[in-house]
Amino acid sequence: MTNSLRELTIFAAMRILMVCLGNICRSPLAEGILQEKVKKAGLHWVVDSAGTNHYHTGDAPHPLSQKIALINGIDISQQRARRFTTEDLTQFDKIYALAGDVLNDIQRITGNKFDSAKVDLLLNEQYPGKNLDVPDPYYGGEPDFHEVYELLDEVCDQLILKYQNNNAAK
Repeated sequence: MTNSLRELTIFAAMRILMVCLGNICRSPLAEGILQEKVKKAGLHWVVDSAGTNHYHTGDAPHPLSQKIALINGIDISQQRARRFTTEDLTQFDKIYALAGDVLNDIQRITGNKFDSAKVDLLLNEQYPGKNLDVPDPYYGGEPDFHEVYELLDEVCDQLILKYQNNNAAK
């Protein structure tokens, strides 16, 4: 590897994708939270979100996801749900499923292209090997959305520390 190529690799932006079922509750919050933390840390990362089903494609985040984000100083109102695709495997450095059923969907969608080194459950970053789900607040009330926000906020802090430190070590 040439020095210039090595430098580009070192300074390349981290590309992270958050994935839930419909891309209107959990993953838009995760995207918004991590984007805000990335911005505050002065990092040049790309953060996006997607869903494994098509039910909400093109829709804005759930009104309670938007409300909870705004309460915490984050505006996610411009996000629009999109469906996860196999191409996402090549577009992102790390893909986080927010629940086990979503991880199974990602495996099904990507088939033999699935890369377990690239795709993992998000909460494994905070609770390694526990394979915990971020609860789906879709059928719940506002307190459920607050709970999801708190979980995501904590794990996004872990992501900043992990990948910021990994990039600094190179």
